[in-house]
Amino acid sequence: MSILDFERLEAIDPVSYQGQHPYPWVNPEGLLTPEGFDALRASMPDLSLFQKKFGVQRKSGQQPHDRYTLEYTSETKLSEPWRSFMQELTSDRYRDALCRLLGVRSLDLNFHWHYTPRGCSVSPHADSKRKLGSHIFYFNTEQDWDESWGGETVVLDDKGRFPTRSAPAFEDFDSEITSKAIGNYSFLFSRRGNSWHGVREIRCPEGQMRKVFIVVLNSNTLKDRVRRVFASKHFERY
Repeated sequence: MSILDFERLEAIDPVSYQGQHPYPWVNPEGLLTPEGFDALRASMPDLSLFQKKFGVQRKSGQQPHDRYTLEYTSETKLSEPWRSFMQELTSDRYRDALCRLLGVRSLDLNFHWHYTPRGCSVSPHADSKRKLGSHIFYFNTEQDWDESWGGETVVLDDKGRFPTRSAPAFEDFDSEITSKAIGNYSFLFSRRGNSWHGVREIRCPEGQMRKVFIVVLNSNTLKDRVRRVFASKHFERY
């Protein structure tokens, strides 16, 4: 069974993507096949595998991004649909499609799941310089989620006013665009100096959670590869 609809992904126009305001982003529907989306939803990783990350201090005074998180490794216990999906995400075809959209020669990928309960939020931030962008896959549907509960990624425009090492609130921005996050939607964006985004406070009932899977797109220049090798050797030594 195919999970990714590669043809839909490859049909996204890189010129249109790069020309989006206030930074490159796209919120397409159906990048997962209907059968693949249903299979992934039915076999999401169990909460027992996740780490609880609440109250973690962020740089620049930004509010903590409270959630349960699971970082993917080769040892992560996954269902067959998720194993198939990971094979597609680590394929040359997916990587080449991302490079084409972002206008880079290469990139490095890592993956994680976030489950977010009631009362938590993602305060406005612009990501680190090493990060080229993110591809967020949403896994709530009308059967388990109400639009009034939130959970959408919000694109924020500051007109270039705020330094990235600052902590503006949602209401401080000049304008915003809210993604569609219920059903088979995903959200892909590129990091720029002004790539502010966030998720407003989740208002779901107790026991419900916003569920997303995120592909993180990292820079993969020679300098980055040397830095990773050095960091690995340093870790092994100490």
